[in-house]
Amino acid sequence: MKKITIYRILAFLFVAAAVLGSCTKEMSEVRLQPTLSTSQTFNITSDSATVVGFVVASGDGFLERGVCYNTSAAPTVEDNKVAYTEGGNSATFNVVLSNLTYATKYYARAYATSEDGTVYGEEVTFTTLPVVPTITTADITEVTGNSATGGGNVTVTGGADVTVRGIVFGTEQNPTLANSKTEDGEGGGEFTSLLAGLTGNTTYYVRAYATNSAGTGYGPQVTFTTLVDLPVVTTASATEITKTTAVSGGEVTYDGGGEVTERGIVWALNSEPTVDDNKINGGAGTGAFILNLSGLEKFTTYHVRAYAINSAGVAYGNNVQFTTLGDNLTWNLPGDYVEASYPGSGMTNWSPDNSPQVKSTIDSPDNLEGYVYMANASNQWKFATQMNWDGPNYGDDGAGNLDPNAGNINSPAGYYKINANAADLTYTAVATVWGVIGSATPMSWDDETPLVYDPELQVWKGGMHLTAAEIKFRANHDWGYNYGSDAADGTLGAGAANIPIAEEDDYAITLDLSTPNEYTYSVNRWGLIGSATPNGWDSDQNMSWDETGRVFTITLDLVAGEMKFRANDDWAVNYGGDLNALSAGGANIAIAEDGNYTITFDPWGLTATVTKN
Repeated sequence: MKKITIYRILAFLFVAAAVLGSCTKEMSEVRLQPTLSTSQTFNITSDSATVVGFVVASGDGFLERGVCYNTSAAPTVEDNKVAYTEGGNSATFNVVLSNLTYATKYYARAYATSEDGTVYGEEVTFTTLPVVPTITTADITEVTGNSATGGGNVTVTGGADVTVRGIVFGTEQNPTLANSKTEDGEGGGEFTSLLAGLTGNTTYYVRAYATNSAGTGYGPQVTFTTLVDLPVVTTASATEITKTTAVSGGEVTYDGGGEVTERGIVWALNSEPTVDDNKINGGAGTGAFILNLSGLEKFTTYHVRAYAINSAGVAYGNNVQFTTLGDNLTWNLPGDYVEASYPGSGMTNWSPDNSPQVKSTIDSPDNLEGYVYMANASNQWKFATQMNWDGPNYGDDGAGNLDPNAGNINSPAGYYKINANAADLTYTAVATVWGVIGSATPMSWDDETPLVYDPELQVWKGGMHLTAAEIKFRANHDWGYNYGSDAADGTLGAGAANIPIAEEDDYAITLDLSTPNEYTYSVNRWGLIGSATPNGWDSDQNMSWDETGRVFTITLDLVAGEMKFRANDDWAVNYGGDLNALSAGGANIAIAEDGNYTITFDPWGLTATVTKN
């Protein structure tokens, strides 16, 4: 190689080394400007928060770093600050700000101080949480045996809306919302509370309370003791009522916190009798008691109340009303017809105490009446004035008069309306056949549509189509024997008002004359309802009367489900359960599979059939 070439290479390397050394020295002297970031806040409570700072570039190094804060924007270290003291070279540092004011908005920035001054990170804001309200408890006033007045004052709402305030109370110290409480509005300030339903002569503990989003604050506890309260007593229903006597009583269920020194019953003709009226002392203490009233007037309405006395005064039970019996009579009609005419009843032939009866009313005490069925072709019977044969006992003297020396009365088969007069000893026994008459019936007012007598049920029954009009019950095609209902409520009175029929349909009609002077009726439409029926449980499928089978019937498509029989589109009268012995309110009747079915229902015998076609 030539020398000149070697010189040239050495010269180039020298220059390159010089240049490279110069660049290295210049780069080692460059420093980034100090930069700081405030990245986030967390763990915010009512009096503290944690702020996170981050050193992006430290410049020549920081002498101190931390977080400064204030309630106004752009805080500096001249305001409030907390220095980071944990050490280490981590770029991220957490600082806890404490002793803050609740429910207050704060501004915070990370800071770092060097010899050249202080730099700040971005500004962040946060709001401390509210605290529970501060409240005082008012003294208790207006104390009675079962109530008192209290209250409180919400002096500090805690930085959030007070949504409810009141008092809590109980018989144990330091009651809370889990005990009895009142609710007396919202917000701050004073309020008044009524404590009710307290027990007499009992010590209670009370604290006011107020609730906001932070929770519930309670005031100081106060205590008071209720006065002795009036007792609580109930009145027993009147029983064993005769013309001049009755039995009643009551029960002291609460002594009011004091000794019950006397209890008993009071009675009078006026309602709400007091101890200034008639009274019977039934002893002392709590519990039930029974007392006898005597010396009453016959056929008179009395009012009775139980009472109980303690140091607080006299307390009364509910008012019970009863009426003593009048001079009405009951005669028995023994004979050889009874067992044949009343199958399944337990009544027997020639037993005065086990035979049909006729009775008088309070308004007409000498006139006895009743309906008696005699099934035999020829029936022997008498009137027995007592439940035995001790007499007097009456037969027919042959002229329609009652005679204690006469023989048996002989009557052919029939359903008899029997009347007797105890004053002049006369009687009548008229065989009757009953039916339904009226503008709603098939024959309108021209004649009655007959019913059929059922000896086992002791009722007249039948089905028929009625229109929306009126009906009555009549016998023997004679208006001398007719019943209506002034209230249309199922009770009957001789010659009373027409009975309205609201809707045209087929009806099951029942006339019950078996209880002397207490005659009743029912007029019911019948239908099916249930998940198996076309309308589900929403509405009924009406059934029709089958005169031949004397049942209600319907043919329709059913689905697998359940059903019941229901009267008048109303749940007041409904039947379910065993098809051979349906019961009122009984279980739903199951339909196992879809199909077309014919269903029958006997509303008197309470049996039904469900046949898949």
